[in-house]
Amino acid sequence: MRRHWKKLLAAALALGALGMIVAVSGVIPVRASGGHWAVTEWLLHFAMRRSVATHSMGTTAPRLDDPAMALKGAVHYDLACSPCHGSPAQRSPRLARGMVPPPPYLALTLGQWDQAELFDIVRHGVKFTGMPAWPTAGRDDEVWAVVAFLRALPRRDAAAYERMVRGDTAVTVVSAEVPSLVVDNCGRCHGVDGRGRAPGAFPALAGQRVEYLLASLEAYARGARHSGMMGPVAAELTPEERVTLSRYYSGLPALPATEGGDAAAIARGAEIARRGVPGARVPACASCHGPGGVERNPRHPRLAGQHAAELALQLELFRQGVRGGTSYVHLMAPVARGLTRSQARDVAAYYASLAEPR
Repeated sequence: MRRHWKKLLAAALALGALGMIVAVSGVIPVRASGGHWAVTEWLLHFAMRRSVATHSMGTTAPRLDDPAMALKGAVHYDLACSPCHGSPAQRSPRLARGMVPPPPYLALTLGQWDQAELFDIVRHGVKFTGMPAWPTAGRDDEVWAVVAFLRALPRRDAAAYERMVRGDTAVTVVSAEVPSLVVDNCGRCHGVDGRGRAPGAFPALAGQRVEYLLASLEAYARGARHSGMMGPVAAELTPEERVTLSRYYSGLPALPATEGGDAAAIARGAEIARRGVPGARVPACASCHGPGGVERNPRHPRLAGQHAAELALQLELFRQGVRGGTSYVHLMAPVARGLTRSQARDVAAYYASLAEPR
């Protein structure tokens, strides 16, 4: 028996040595232009399917039927994913045609993955391909937004797709005073009017202070404020473009109050905004964010009129410690942790019900 194992060990060492000699010789082709052998391609795809199935086990998906959630993922898909994977508006992008093997057209292949598996692929990427991991750790909410869109993608024709990813920027006659960056990029999410497309999908920027907007763009660009969607966009802007965008959105009319809402929740939120939660060491929100006649730090955001869903999301990200931000971020983390989730929703409802005076 011992002699048998020695022979097996010797054979394994010989094969290892042969493999090393072949690798060192450089004869193994690694040129992407040549593609894979059929057996290699089958093995890689099989290994990927099994790996994704295994590592996605136990992943619990949130509700993905919110149109605002899918809209948020759609804009990111168009900017970051469609150049390789195509879209109903351009099924075979030029970049993809030059890749061997070509990236799949997702509208035809999404049916083979469930939503947990799609999350795993978008969140972690795929080795040995051009599929990168999500740029920012901790922002699972953004990844799920992309998954929500992917689930809807096969049902979208070119016209419906364009409406999702461009919105009003595709049909509105824009004034020459609007920067081209707003029309081509920022307006897709935040709107040319700065009020944010689909309440809850994107934050409204109209009427925010220049200082806050500029500090936020700089924080996104250097990775201090975490977002796989905004980070890459902000990093591509020049300092001059950041100033231009901040001045444009700051100069737009301030947000109106959101009509309706739960009156009881608004009343509870108003009490927290005015008094804080002393027992949880949560200060009054109004001391930094208003309302009131006290002049506030221009790098603190205005909250009046902001979408309630957006405010609640930011508080949750602060609670989880994954938001990041400007040099004032350390002030908000303990506040968010001091609020219950119910209290955070009440505060969000209150500020959404206000109009910001100018």
